[in-house]
Amino acid sequence: MIFLIDLTDKTVLITGAAKRLGRATALALAGIGVNVVIHYRESETEAADLASTVEGLGVRAWITRADLSNPNEAEVLYGTAVNVAGSIDFVINNASFFHEDTVLDFELTDLVANINVHAAAPLLLARAHAKAGKPGAIVNFLDARIVDYDRNHAAYHLSKRMLFTLTRMLAVELAPSIRVNALAPGLILPPEGKDTAYLESLAHTNPLNKYGNEEDIAAAVLFLLQSEFVTGQVLFVDGGRHMAGTMYG
Repeated sequence: MIFLIDLTDKTVLITGAAKRLGRATALALAGIGVNVVIHYRESETEAADLASTVEGLGVRAWITRADLSNPNEAEVLYGTAVNVAGSIDFVINNASFFHEDTVLDFELTDLVANINVHAAAPLLLARAHAKAGKPGAIVNFLDARIVDYDRNHAAYHLSKRMLFTLTRMLAVELAPSIRVNALAPGLILPPEGKDTAYLESLAHTNPLNKYGNEEDIAAAVLFLLQSEFVTGQVLFVDGGRHMAGTMYG
């Protein structure tokens, strides 16, 4: 018999939940009875629409705004979520942006902005979750290319590498009451402004010779939240692409 944590009536805070993978994750969790705090920065209309859809599935939903590039706002987000929902069981750090630059040309302000959203905000939310004193779990969204060198998105790459390290550090520091894991998507959604032709053109770059979808990510999140003996792990959802990585040994 397989024993998994029952997530019914639990509450999750998902950053960047209004669109794309955040939205898909919110809907998947709502579908099994999880209440959802939907964080957004600019996509208020999409967040409100998602909240309505989530409530239509028979669970509760709330929306809350914060600019995670501002550490002050990131620091208060958890408390705001608790104020509206009552308590938080799980935190999913999904919020992200993806700008092109190289290590030779990005401004230091670009690097700081990436670190604030992709590493500092997850750290601050993890600290807040720990201070709340409630057992639970955290899932950080990384990128399958953290094991290789994404030279065209250097500031982003550096910040996601930092979040990878933080995931392991927090898994040790927050055990045994809070499990901390990460998932690393590969070819799942095309970048903004591109369509599935972009994914099709790169399908050959992974051993499975195909691309995934939002449901693959949602299933991985469910596994990490429900598996009580898993912490400090990175689950690659990338068709095996990460096995080609040699940059960091």
